[in-house]
Amino acid sequence: MKGYKRPILYAFLFACLSFLVTIAFFDLFLRYYNFEKKIKEFPLNISKTQYPVFKTPIAPNITAKAVVIMDDESKTILFSKNPNLLFSMASTTKIMTALVALDYYKLNDVLTVKTERVEGVNVGFKIGEKLNFENILYAMLLPSGNDAALALAQNYPGGEKEFVKKMNEKAKSLSLTNTNFADPIGLEDSQDYTTPLDLIRLTSAALENKIFANIVKTKTLQISDITGENEYLLKNLNKLLGVSGVNGVKTGTTTEAGQVFVTSKQDLDSNGNKHTLIILVMNSEDRFSDTQQLLDLISGNINYLSIHP
Repeated sequence: MKGYKRPILYAFLFACLSFLVTIAFFDLFLRYYNFEKKIKEFPLNISKTQYPVFKTPIAPNITAKAVVIMDDESKTILFSKNPNLLFSMASTTKIMTALVALDYYKLNDVLTVKTERVEGVNVGFKIGEKLNFENILYAMLLPSGNDAALALAQNYPGGEKEFVKKMNEKAKSLSLTNTNFADPIGLEDSQDYTTPLDLIRLTSAALENKIFANIVKTKTLQISDITGENEYLLKNLNKLLGVSGVNGVKTGTTTEAGQVFVTSKQDLDSNGNKHTLIILVMNSEDRFSDTQQLLDLISGNINYLSIHP
């Protein structure tokens, strides 16, 4: 009898073991099925970064002593020449003037002109004339009116001195560690200085402001004082506006600074997604020709590689 019981016992134990293994596998299957179901149902908002690289390296033959090309979305520097040297920034100073003014004034605030003419380009405002802030901002950024920039600073609490102080505080808050402002116009060459990297970062910060971005892509605008009696036709000094996707931002010129030009360009990747490129030339002999050459060199020459975190 003992010989018969042992096979039966083995068979029973094998059946129990098989049952337990089957249950274990079934449990694992259910767990896996439910996990897969949850994964499919869960909205995974995993962002991906598109890293731009040149398909073919560029070697521009231009007059500018400094150049920076940056992809604004990823903050990738695609090309640079003397990016950390100090340069006078001329009227690109007004990018910071605009940011400080936008932080304080409302578009419909009425400002009074306190100085009729200053050195350099003037719109032609008259002492005592009243205009709203938005119109003065356009007058500063399109034709680069020095009288407009001064009006923004002189109407600020504490006047021009406090306004310039705020410009430097703003620079620190944006981590522009190699930048200094001495006036809201950019006439103090030896004291208004920056590096190409700092200036392109300032421009990037400014373009995040929709009001600023909308103004610098405007070609012409007719404005008037609050009475409507005095009218001014404003023309943007950016000759490349609307060319090769260019949609901003600011020019500048003094004897020491040479010709300065920072511009933004809209680019498309292979999937039709929009990208913004910021191009800067400093101390140039021909800023528009230099920038046009850079635009030609980068046109269709950028791959946007997708990088998943």
